[in-house]
Amino acid sequence: MTDLLAIGTRKGLWLARSDDDRRTWSLDGPHLLAQEVAAVSVDTRRPVPRVLAGVQYGHWGPSVTWSDDLGRTWQETDHGAIRFPEDTGAALGRVWQLRPDTADRPDLVWAGCEPHSLWRSTDGGCSFTLVRGLWDHPHRPTWEPGAGGGAVHTVLPDPASDRVTVAMSTGGVYASDDGATGWTPRNRGISAVFLPEPPEYGQCVHKVAVDAGDPARMYAQNHFGVFRTDDGGGSWTSIADGLPADFGFPIAASPNAPGTAWVVPLVADVQRVPPDGRLRVHRTHDAGDSWTEVGAGLPDGAWTAVLRDAFCTDDHERTGLYLGTRDGCVYASADEGETFTLVAEHLPDVLVVRAARLP
Repeated sequence: MTDLLAIGTRKGLWLARSDDDRRTWSLDGPHLLAQEVAAVSVDTRRPVPRVLAGVQYGHWGPSVTWSDDLGRTWQETDHGAIRFPEDTGAALGRVWQLRPDTADRPDLVWAGCEPHSLWRSTDGGCSFTLVRGLWDHPHRPTWEPGAGGGAVHTVLPDPASDRVTVAMSTGGVYASDDGATGWTPRNRGISAVFLPEPPEYGQCVHKVAVDAGDPARMYAQNHFGVFRTDDGGGSWTSIADGLPADFGFPIAASPNAPGTAWVVPLVADVQRVPPDGRLRVHRTHDAGDSWTEVGAGLPDGAWTAVLRDAFCTDDHERTGLYLGTRDGCVYASADEGETFTLVAEHLPDVLVVRAARLP
């Protein structure tokens, strides 16, 4: 088996491979040079793995491109894979998330985009249709853009049902139980410190991850606060005690160890750097009741940050962890974050990292 990392940056895509230990990596790239790659996925459900990338062409605008030969060649749908219907009066700003569905639906791919919108592809990511139920939701006109833009940045399809959960800046968390037609806000208990009372929606949720043991248990990294829900978002409780800071962008959960999740704390709010300049990961094995600092091999004197999608896990029995920084470094851990090794350095600003295992 080969472990593959897809690394999207401000100026292109790199692919890293490890054929044995997830500690020694070879780097291939740049691909799509000078194009911003804010979203990437490696779809291994297909007979031939497909790398999907949400790109920003600058003068030519945003689109989705794909490669079925691990980056040697790239294809793109004529006139763009994602185009708003004329009656919306909207235009695509950026593709923030590309999420393959379950193995039982091998051609279904979801995309979260800016402006706030969710899209569905039934041809493996070659073309997408707008999910009108979310676009036409009466709350949408009042969803404000976060500092990075108005984005659906998290898409979480439930492998056992028609439930889909999304998170966005700054709309909060919404869920659909009927395959993405009707949508309900799921934010009770998530703080919004800029308002006197927590609202029904409008929280600046940065990322959401699903626990391995129960799809109703999820973890959220908020603009301020780290939270857990045990009822599919019906209510959230703070699990920030024990962390050096409750601000951050990403959160990741183990795909096979219930109760295990990781965050990358940053000093809030304007600074957005690791506490004391020490880039570290914090891990919980008890669903946020306690946290342990891990990350031997990550740097001190690191006044950088890890963005919401530049942090991910793999599906090995002992979970691997991968992160990319805004100063162009990528690190890999084969032991749940205990130790990290350097995969790449001096890349452009890392926006997204995704891991996959190839046969």
